[in-house]
Amino acid sequence: MHRPQGLAGFLIEIGLLAGAVLVAFAVGAAAYWGLEAAFTSPQNPEGVPNYLILVTSLLALVPILFLLARRYPWITDWYYLLPGILFILAFTVYPIVLTVYLAFTDYSGLRNGKPDRSTETRVVGHAGRRLELALPADRGLRCRRPGCRGELIELVGSGRRGDFRVEAARGRTLVLTRAPAFPPAYAYRVNAFHFVGFKNFVFIFQNASKALLPVFGWNVVFALLTVLSTALLGGLLGIVLNNPRLPLRNLYRTLLVIPWALPAVITIQVWVALLNKQFGAINRLLGLLGVYPIPWLLDPLWAKAAVLLVNLWLGFPYMMTATLGALSTIPDELYEAARVDGASGLASLRAITLPLLWPPFIPILLSSFAFNFNNFNLIYLLTGGGPPAEGRLSTAQATDILISWAYKTAFRAEGQSAYGLGAAISLVIFAITVGISLVNFRVTGAFREERR
Repeated sequence: MHRPQGLAGFLIEIGLLAGAVLVAFAVGAAAYWGLEAAFTSPQNPEGVPNYLILVTSLLALVPILFLLARRYPWITDWYYLLPGILFILAFTVYPIVLTVYLAFTDYSGLRNGKPDRSTETRVVGHAGRRLELALPADRGLRCRRPGCRGELIELVGSGRRGDFRVEAARGRTLVLTRAPAFPPAYAYRVNAFHFVGFKNFVFIFQNASKALLPVFGWNVVFALLTVLSTALLGGLLGIVLNNPRLPLRNLYRTLLVIPWALPAVITIQVWVALLNKQFGAINRLLGLLGVYPIPWLLDPLWAKAAVLLVNLWLGFPYMMTATLGALSTIPDELYEAARVDGASGLASLRAITLPLLWPPFIPILLSSFAFNFNNFNLIYLLTGGGPPAEGRLSTAQATDILISWAYKTAFRAEGQSAYGLGAAISLVIFAITVGISLVNFRVTGAFREERR
């Protein structure tokens, strides 16, 4: 068979490759379920490890690709790209799809579909399709409806899962309908999550004044002030250190790049100790000058100032290095001609250095803004998003930015490990980031076509 050409040929090749992957996954999944059925027993209720589904799928994919290449030899060109495509699907596309899916559920630490010993209970009777289940004495089964009547709940036990509909509640027991193939066992655990539609997004925007708006406002201010301060200080130092007549110029360059060279995790922890109100070296030094101890990490305004100060320390070496690199591209002949014309150093700076430095600096500033807009490490390590701010949600404190707000909602106790809500916040962050990026592209003309 000749290789198909054009768009139709491309679609045929992609379809064949996708079909091979899907068939391999189906075969691998069937093999995995067969192994699980064979090895699951009361002595081994967990069955076989879940990762075996990937192993069996890959083992099935190899002969399928071989047979496909025998029938369509031109498809082998895609085999060089197939590992990269699979990695993109597994580590980029799948997390995105999963995030979008979870954003419309109440998936959380309490409702995550995984066995939870706090809801462990026991079967007190079963007959036919009915199962009588004892209610846990402490927290119940976490149903959404009172008494769980009519609720579809998922029970996990003895290596099996099954969905049950609650028919009635009798004191401390529930009467459930049971699928015939689901065997009764002594103990079950329940922790199912549900599709909740746009409920998470409604919560975000209903509480916008307590989280979204103040966090977004500070996020923009933090990124802008960081870019401006680091660019000014780094640019000034770069211009000064670019002077070949400056004594010990290389020594200064080496010393000033240390904040950038050291691991940020270590540096930020050192700053936490330096900014301690009672024992920090900064407040002790200020005390010698008669200044009252400053609550750097305890007051909302001072905490924001501390974040900007530490980020200035971490960020100016990058701007200094970028400035030195950009200045090295300016021909020395321009400065020599300016000196011949009698221009002063300040005049040369205004007429030559700054105009030629600005164009290459625009993408650097934009990339710095994008990086600091999602600078999770600094916020998490320095302040943890704190201190608390009046009228805010516990997950959106004084120095929280959008990404730390989403993290604390999804993975911290104060957010009750609300993965679904955290995923919804992530989608909101994505929409905001796309909007800001489009504005940047519009202002800088990144998508503007050059006309000749």
